[in-house]
Amino acid sequence: MAHQPDPKTVFTIRGRLSRLVAWAFAIVVLIMMTIGLGVSLLTSGTDMVSYKAFFIRPALQSYYLENGGWQGLELGQVEFELLPFERAHRWWSGVYVIDQQGDILLDEGQSDTALIGQLLTLDDLRTYPIIVNKTEVGQIAIRADEFGIARYFLDLLAPLTGLSIFGGLLTVIFGILLTRRVVYPLAEVIAASQAVTRGDLSARVAVGGSSDIRDLTDNFNRMADSLEQNETQRRNLLADVAHELRTPLTVMRGKLEGILDGVYPPDENHIAPVLEETYLLERLVEDLRLLTLAETRQIHFEIKEVNVNALVGRLIPLFEAQASEKGITLRAQTTPDLPAVLADHQRLEQVIGNLVSNSLRHVPEGGEIVIETGKTASGLRVSVLDNGPGVPEADISHLFERFWRGEKSRARSSGGAGLGLAIARQLVEAQGGSIHAQNRAQGGLEVSCELPASTPNPTA
Repeated sequence: MAHQPDPKTVFTIRGRLSRLVAWAFAIVVLIMMTIGLGVSLLTSGTDMVSYKAFFIRPALQSYYLENGGWQGLELGQVEFELLPFERAHRWWSGVYVIDQQGDILLDEGQSDTALIGQLLTLDDLRTYPIIVNKTEVGQIAIRADEFGIARYFLDLLAPLTGLSIFGGLLTVIFGILLTRRVVYPLAEVIAASQAVTRGDLSARVAVGGSSDIRDLTDNFNRMADSLEQNETQRRNLLADVAHELRTPLTVMRGKLEGILDGVYPPDENHIAPVLEETYLLERLVEDLRLLTLAETRQIHFEIKEVNVNALVGRLIPLFEAQASEKGITLRAQTTPDLPAVLADHQRLEQVIGNLVSNSLRHVPEGGEIVIETGKTASGLRVSVLDNGPGVPEADISHLFERFWRGEKSRARSSGGAGLGLAIARQLVEAQGGSIHAQNRAQGGLEVSCELPASTPNPTA
């Protein structure tokens, strides 16, 4: 179930993103200003008079070379590169160009003032020679301290203010776009996570947005699915355990109350069933303990080479009596020269025994159970085959789940607790093997365990 984002959460995230963007913009502007001023000041120092001379003098030298003299000198014919935000008219303020005789050629960039052609007599000027072909052809005279650092910063203030306003508008637009593409999906994830925290494990988030947002929402949904499945399994486990305990406890309570009330005599015939039910409870508790240890990989395995054919040969006599009671044929069909497997002998015997016990509960009278061994590409296979009723295809995938039984109404005496196959799977997988089940074409069920050989098979 999708959750709508909380408006307060959306506002909080949007505010944080907007502040981050504003800070990023401010940092970029400061970096640009620092670089611009640094380049400007490092090229000519902090003396702005020298700074003017640094740029204007090369332009005047180029003009003199191209025209062979100062004739026709005007401001528009003297060109030099300006740095960003710099204004051309500022450069000529307080600047005079004079020829070899000291006569003024340009008066603060103008060529038509009363000072043109007059001898420069102003005080407080700093002069810089204009050298062409190692000959001084004129001078630049600049009024000292007329255009200092403070004035230079003030000159940059206007364009930077405009840039800041433009950047602020971009920030607003970018924030609106982020609201739709980032803020709302993040707010949905936060809302869904809060719902999960409150216990609503059905909370999900609509997958969308950028690739990173899609990954986030997809991973959240998978996490929520896993939590919901785990919670469902936990509840089912508690219900199944309660169900499995209720039947033997009910029998024990009924027998004991009958004995206390004098309904039943306290003889062996009435006490023995109570003892049998305690054995059932003991086996159930032990199975649950073993399954828990196997699922958490806390069982200690004594791994060594195991001869599977010999193990199968020892198992047959253990189940022959039980099979004979039901009129079931139990036999082994082994492949000679099988390689040994690295496994725990006791646990592997327990696995095959669980599979045989499972078949004995379901194969009808006159049926047959076969324990078959064979080689595989990476090791060997042990299969337990029967000609019983089989399992519906839809239920095959549930066979190895704990407490699963095809007929929920079956008594424990006929259907078992539903832990044997779950334990078998955990024990096989913990030893590096695999287990699977399938219906046989001729009827019945086949459950196979594949285990790696201690040495690779030359042929399968």
